[in-house]
Amino acid sequence: MKELHTRYMERKRRLSGAVLATQFIILLLFVGLWEAAGRNKWIDPLLFSFPSKMMRQLWKTMADGSIWPHVGMTVSETVAGFALGTLLGTVIAAVLWWFPFLSRVFDPYLVVLNSMPKVALGPIFIVGLGPGFMSIVAITLSVTVIITTINIYNRFREIDSGYIKVVRLFGASRSQLFRLVILPGSFPVIISTLKVNVGLAWVGVIVGEFLVAKLGLGYLIIYGFQVFNFTLVLSSLVVIAAVATVMYQLVAALEKRLTAGWRER
Repeated sequence: MKELHTRYMERKRRLSGAVLATQFIILLLFVGLWEAAGRNKWIDPLLFSFPSKMMRQLWKTMADGSIWPHVGMTVSETVAGFALGTLLGTVIAAVLWWFPFLSRVFDPYLVVLNSMPKVALGPIFIVGLGPGFMSIVAITLSVTVIITTINIYNRFREIDSGYIKVVRLFGASRSQLFRLVILPGSFPVIISTLKVNVGLAWVGVIVGEFLVAKLGLGYLIIYGFQVFNFTLVLSSLVVIAAVATVMYQLVAALEKRLTAGWRER
């Protein structure tokens, strides 16, 4: 039995290594083809640039320090929108589960808000909160809160009714039912929602910076378009992709750790 497990783990490691190697090869081929296409003018280098030119742009802005305030501002807005959106969405979902009357009242409003293009709310937040950090975080919350609420609340309602009946037979109160059955049963959905919110938070922040910011990676993208510096635009997108990937991996690591701790209980 132990030998079979060892063989299984070895095959799993080999598969993971093969997947990683294939991903790396695809990335190298893509970057190499893009570089060749830009240098040989198979594509318009003014519009699409090419990797080495973008790296020179990034190195220049990192060396003179001009990019770091933009990265810091965008990351702080994203982290704030991500954390607040997840927290508020979870709290609202809990309130809706706790008070079924409220959930029936607000259900159509949640559907409407979820279908509404959140960018349309941007000017309202900007006028109400002023052009700056608060309005951008508010736009991010408008993107993250509703989807978080809907996902988690739906999971609360889908908990196996058998577990709920057993706990109620033992005389559990509604708070005990939520703490012992509903919340633990929804834990995998809650932590997987964190991954979704990473991407949604970035969308909200970049859209907000498009509309109002004078500092941030979204502002750099708009500025690059205005001055026809598409290398700046693409290099800013590379920075966004890199930082978003780091955030996603941190959330994935947190998910594994929390899931492992949850399973051990």
